[in-house]
Amino acid sequence: MEIARRRWRGLIREYRDFLPEVGEEAVVCLNEGNTPLLESRYVPSLVERDIRILFKYEGLNPTGSFKDRGMTMAVSKAKEGGSKAIICASTGNTSASAAAYATRGGMKAYVLIPEGKIALGKLSQAIIYGAKVIQIEGNFDDALNIVRDVAERYPVTVVNSINPYRIEGQKTASFEVCQYLGAAPAYHFLPVGNAGNIMAYWKGYKEFYEMGMIPALPKMMGFQAKGAAPIVLGHPVENPETIASAIRIGNPAGWKGAVAARDESGGVIEMVTDDEILEAYKLLAGREGIFCEPASAASVAGVLKMNRRGIFKDGDTVVCTLTGHGLKDPDIAINSAETPVTVAPRIEKVVEILDL
Repeated sequence: MEIARRRWRGLIREYRDFLPEVGEEAVVCLNEGNTPLLESRYVPSLVERDIRILFKYEGLNPTGSFKDRGMTMAVSKAKEGGSKAIICASTGNTSASAAAYATRGGMKAYVLIPEGKIALGKLSQAIIYGAKVIQIEGNFDDALNIVRDVAERYPVTVVNSINPYRIEGQKTASFEVCQYLGAAPAYHFLPVGNAGNIMAYWKGYKEFYEMGMIPALPKMMGFQAKGAAPIVLGHPVENPETIASAIRIGNPAGWKGAVAARDESGGVIEMVTDDEILEAYKLLAGREGIFCEPASAASVAGVLKMNRRGIFKDGDTVVCTLTGHGLKDPDIAINSAETPVTVAPRIEKVVEILDL
């Protein structure tokens, strides 16, 4: 029996017909995409309806977050255009992804981060991939303003989500959801930080719908952290604070697009507390066996919040995007979990603790 060969080739090659054209010689790829859509085994039991819940686990992208989807497009187009360097502001995941793809493409990467406001797992990635990392005495929004100014004056390409090619790459996640389910879900829940992802998913769903590939569109359900919820509050937050560092953003670049996605889809953008995020974070790990970073869990915290409002009905399919891997922010996991017990190296002491 001959084994059929089928190798995933990365987003640009797999979805060429749905993306801006990129010459093959310019493609910068780490075989991103093709992440699993995992059926929830436990969360539906908390909902008093017969619904199906699935997790789009973007933490299994090459650098551990959904940012790789947009970065393959942004860096490839920058390379095709002759750029020798890219620059970004970041709370962590963008810096890791930008650094990896720049290195892969033979380019330089410059990263501005808020001092003391980035998880070490993410910072370590940016550094080891070879990026020039600069900490500023300010927040993400300050960093992004500087990045914009630098790009206007010097020959570097911005790869934050203000770069339209980022959104083009990120929309492919919705394609994968539709191909797996054979349709769009009734609801799609996402964390909202700089707000590029909710825009991107909505763009992808609309494109599939307009081509007749899916019969209906989902409601887009975005959730910000309470301490960093400018869209919910209706004004920028000068000093955003949340345990979910990936969405600690006070003035999202994608604000307008996120509101459009919400309004066009009939969805919501609301907020959840840090306690609700941590509850969902521990639930995903302890009940589902899925280790995501805290910001990712905002989507599931949103499901639990909306369930209390009774929005779901029997037969609904719900997808939650889990944006990044838990090892991005290991300190939160260690501080949230039970401390290991130390005993003498004797079986009876071990068994005593095991309560067998």
